Amino acid sequence: MCINDVAEVVKYLPPEKRTIDRQYCDLLRYIYEKGRVVHPIHGGEARMVTGAQMRFVMANGFPVITERNLSGKLFYGALAEHIAFLHGASTLEELRRWGVPDKWWGPWVTKEKCAHFGLSEGDLGSASYGKVWVKFPTRDGGEFNQITAVVNQIRRAPHLRTHHITNFYPPETIGPPGTRRVVVAPCHGDIYINMFPKEKEIVIQHVQRSADLPVGAAFNFIQYAAFGMMLAKVLGYTFTELVYHFIDVHIYDLQYPYVEELLARKPFPFPTVTLDKDTNDIMAFRPEDFILKDYSAHPKMFIPTPI
Repeated sequence: MCINDVAEVVKYLPPEKRTIDRQYCDLLRYIYEKGRVVHPIHGGEARMVTGAQMRFVMANGFPVITERNLSGKLFYGALAEHIAFLHGASTLEELRRWGVPDKWWGPWVTKEKCAHFGLSEGDLGSASYGKVWVKFPTRDGGEFNQITAVVNQIRRAPHLRTHHITNFYPPETIGPPGTRRVVVAPCHGDIYINMFPKEKEIVIQHVQRSADLPVGAAFNFIQYAAFGMMLAKVLGYTFTELVYHFIDVHIYDLQYPYVEELLARKPFPFPTVTLDKDTNDIMAFRPEDFILKDYSAHPKMFIPTPI
């Protein structure tokens, strides 16, 4: 019996019955008009708010923003990065092998930036996403794979409230000077998985510590919606909702003109994304297994972000 015979991964409404989701542009507008002005470490200024939430009901479409086109290499680059981290990638070379564009991480892991944290050029660090998810240090000197552990726990006891994956390793992220071993402290990747065995449904809650809303967050929506689909596929459940929490969500001053343009664009309904693979192994998925269709969007836009 195929996994698909157990439950639909996502039960989408027909495209013509989906409502336009305005959460992204509404939050952009709120930050731009009412956000607190702060001065980040990159220089210049930013506008930010503390605490915000979006709720993406998956039946209404997969949350790829439509205010600018994220199809093609952008869509598959986001998937490649997420899947690379699921496999423990923590260097520029490893990310490159999974298909992540060099320009996404290359400027962050230069020889100079890495040396500041005692790392070799191209090394994201031992407290970066892939290392913490897959090789979390244990007290006995071993390593703990959070991804496979949480999948196994769900299979054993789906009713538990401890289905949680963390992206943070404090000793090497917020420790005293000289102990930090990560170039960019993980901004996203704190995941809570709510299982509903009776209905065979999954709700994913994602907590983002720091979010560049015009740029990074748009790709993170893709990543954690995709994670929900992968999890639903291997467990035989239906993924019904992505609840997205922001701790610090912001817009940088060099992005203000681009935000104005985004806010002038009327969004379209969300597209359909299907998962073209039957497997019980969450590590078996690849970016090309995801098929994007029914996607209408405004033209592509390059939006800068400070480094």
